[in-house]
Amino acid sequence: MPIQAINVRNQFKGHIKEILRGDVLSEVDVQTPWGIVTSVITTRSVDELQLKPGSEVVALVKSTEVSLAKL
Repeated sequence: MPIQAINVRNQFKGHIKEILRGDVLSEVDVQTPWGIVTSVITTRSVDELQLKPGSEVVALVKSTEVSLAKL
């Protein structure tokens, strides 16, 4: 499903403020106009998406999780 097909209320565009890397999981802080959204994703995903501070992303929010998509 493309990002555009997801309800816009569940999307927060922003830039990565900080990444706290762990061996398996990493904490990614995304600065949005509405505040910081934090997501815990696999460190492998951080590497595969080539995420770094300043990267533009979209935080996709579900009731139990926050996902990221690189723009």
